[in-house]
Amino acid sequence: MNSDILVGSSEMRIPKRYWVWLGGVTLSSVGTQILSFGMAWVAAGYGGIFAGLVLTAVNLPRTVLLLAGGAVSDRIGAWRVMISGDIAMTVVTALFAGSLLAWGPNVWLLLIIAVLIGIVDAFYIPAAGAMPRRLVAGAKLTQAMSARQISQQLSSVLGGPLGSIVVTTFGLFAAAIVNSAAYAVMFILLILIRPRNPARPASGGARVTGQTVFQDALAGFGLSMKDPLLRPVLLMLIGSAAFLLPVLAPLLPVLARQEGWSPTGAGLVVGVAGAGTAVVALAVVFTGGLPRPGLAGCAGLVTAGLGVFGLGIFSEPLPSMISGALIGVGAGLFSTHLGPLVLGRTPDTHLGRVQAVVAMAQSLPLLFTNVALGTLAQAAGAKVALFSVLSP
Repeated sequence: MNSDILVGSSEMRIPKRYWVWLGGVTLSSVGTQILSFGMAWVAAGYGGIFAGLVLTAVNLPRTVLLLAGGAVSDRIGAWRVMISGDIAMTVVTALFAGSLLAWGPNVWLLLIIAVLIGIVDAFYIPAAGAMPRRLVAGAKLTQAMSARQISQQLSSVLGGPLGSIVVTTFGLFAAAIVNSAAYAVMFILLILIRPRNPARPASGGARVTGQTVFQDALAGFGLSMKDPLLRPVLLMLIGSAAFLLPVLAPLLPVLARQEGWSPTGAGLVVGVAGAGTAVVALAVVFTGGLPRPGLAGCAGLVTAGLGVFGLGIFSEPLPSMISGALIGVGAGLFSTHLGPLVLGRTPDTHLGRVQAVVAMAQSLPLLFTNVALGTLAQAAGAKVALFSVLSP
């Protein structure tokens, strides 16, 4: 049995190693959310265009390198890729903190660190996306992924308010230090759950078939486009990423500044959105989800659209929190029902590569919409940009 898979198919419960891994992922995600909020808030101070550029600086290298990152994960193992990413993020964000002390949060420094984070993400995201299948038997995969969804939204719930507190009280330097420390802890936890043979690339001892990383990457993309289930799900992911993900960043920070909100007000809206998604994910953990996942995903997009409409109407943080909750519930319905479909459908030999395609479907549209919506928010106002999100 491939030791990169830490449980057998007969396992009837989620193993302890998965919970250790999930705890580390949650902690590192909180650190990422704190730093992301801080960078978005500082960037928004330079205007909507620059806020969009900073996010694009993360998404561009991430998108370009994602397929290669997925191929590397399938070749050398998700554990090795993740532990290398933890080391890289610890070092990069620590150097960022030192640079902030020396030069302050100037525009070039923000762009450089955004690019470096995007490069690391391109390899880290596919590996992390493949880990639930490496750690949990198929019978418990939906519950395990819903638990991960809860952890991601818990990160959002905590990350927004904590990010606002950290940035307001101590500055962006402290946010970088917190992120660096979180990835250092994740590195230690990965050492503790180290598989006996982390170099084995795929389940059942199957080898990656491509002769080069480029060929392997294309094989994962080809599989995703040909599969009758994966293809429509990916198209839905592209649409939601293009017009939903930019709402909380960069549009919400720009809206908050234009309406005179404090960082805490903006952070609370982000946190409530994360809480809404976490509630849905928790319900799926106990109920197994709705019987028609495709319909549930569509209903989620409609619900999130109502939340975006509310943000365009309200001008105060308190009523905007209701809109944030609708966005979170809608995103939760969408992700908790479609995510397990993708992971369960993927062959063991292509886990990293298909997760790379999924991540690319969410990152590629942002290369255009973040800058376009940020520019529109600066020129015509964030509310106009929010209503334009609903127009497609």
